[in-house]
Amino acid sequence: MLCDEFIDSMSDSYKKIKLLSNKNGATVIKMRNIRLSKDLVLKKYQSKIEAYDKLRSISHPNLPEIYDALTLDDGQIVLEEYIDGITVAEVLESGLYTYEGAKSVLLQLCSALSTLHKLGIVHRDIKPENIIIDLSGKAKLIDLNASRIEEPTASCDTVLLGTIGYASPEQMGITASDRRADIYALGVLLNVMLTGEHPSKRLARGKAKSIILKCTSISPENRYATVEKLIWSL
Repeated sequence: MLCDEFIDSMSDSYKKIKLLSNKNGATVIKMRNIRLSKDLVLKKYQSKIEAYDKLRSISHPNLPEIYDALTLDDGQIVLEEYIDGITVAEVLESGLYTYEGAKSVLLQLCSALSTLHKLGIVHRDIKPENIIIDLSGKAKLIDLNASRIEEPTASCDTVLLGTIGYASPEQMGITASDRRADIYALGVLLNVMLTGEHPSKRLARGKAKSIILKCTSISPENRYATVEKLIWSL
């Protein structure tokens, strides 16, 4: 079956509400279960993203629930929890975070990443647009489009993905990225939440400064080795 055929087959039970995004080989649609009046997100990918298969049986408060991940003839369909809220990017439009506010978000992201990393998943695209603060104030890490499964024997990433400024140097093809690439992005994120700028332009002061510098070290060996170690420093 083709992806579009599968989506059409859902019309008896689901109604398309809104096209949320259509770029970089991914189409994201907000759908509503007609009988239950419950919203979900349908994602259509041109190629398979292995992380979604690994997350189907995982429940974590800071990750969206993955209801299903189907590999079809021309790509992959993912059915995912719809999260009502605003992104960190939208929060930053109205002002910067305090250190305690940013710390709260980072601790939740570290918890989510701890689960991903234990499954061998590197997110590779942590940025304000990919973090939703839901209606209860909980941070959720979304969008695994750029994720990869760690391969200890790989010499470099086969697909170069990520967001300029947040992507670690190794994501540019220098070496293979691992969980420390996500730690690099967390350091950039913390600085942006506190200053509104990349650390190369303006570095946060106080306790955050040393944390950010360690997270964003050019050499992965000089960063925090795990998110658990980062948690102890926050």
